[in-house]
Amino acid sequence: MVEAHEIAEQIHESHEHHGHGDRAREWLRRITGIYVGVVAMLLAISTLGGAEATKAMLNANIHATDTYAFYQAKYLRQTMFETSAAQLELLGGGTALSGDGAGKAADLVKRYRDTAKRYESDPSAGNGKKELLEKAKDWEAVRDHAEEQIPNFEYGEAMYQIAIVLGSVAIVAGSPWILGFSGLLAVFGTLLTINGYFLLVPLGAH
Repeated sequence: MVEAHEIAEQIHESHEHHGHGDRAREWLRRITGIYVGVVAMLLAISTLGGAEATKAMLNANIHATDTYAFYQAKYLRQTMFETSAAQLELLGGGTALSGDGAGKAADLVKRYRDTAKRYESDPSAGNGKKELLEKAKDWEAVRDHAEEQIPNFEYGEAMYQIAIVLGSVAIVAGSPWILGFSGLLAVFGTLLTINGYFLLVPLGAH
């Protein structure tokens, strides 16, 4: 027959066992709560990086398009001046113009040629065809760089969001395994976010 003091010891051991289990579960909940808050902060950083990259890509694309349009307008006007100069040269070389008319035509030819040359390249103003083409390529480089950044931030955001959901599940279930898997996803999200800012490993654009 079990004695009274043995029963009391068994009850005491049972309470101690449950007490340790409750303390462990409470500790897991607290750690997970802090962890979820940190991941939410990292998610905000990744979202901000993605928004800035998207804005930079759109802005650079607009500037590149406008610069190419300006380049095209310069090309058309340059062609017009060169054509006009050629026509005046033909008139001046024939019998259609003579005396003062020929002299004025020669002045116009020189002016048209100079203008066409300035349209080709104008370093002082920075708006010749050569300079515009360089600017357009620079804007394209900025656009392409931002476009390569965006997928990193998008994948990083997805990893963080899943990690937060799993962290919340770990709090309810009290499962360190779920928390560990959530942490693994958060690590991947952090690596992607860092790569989004610095492009250490190119993932390719959309």
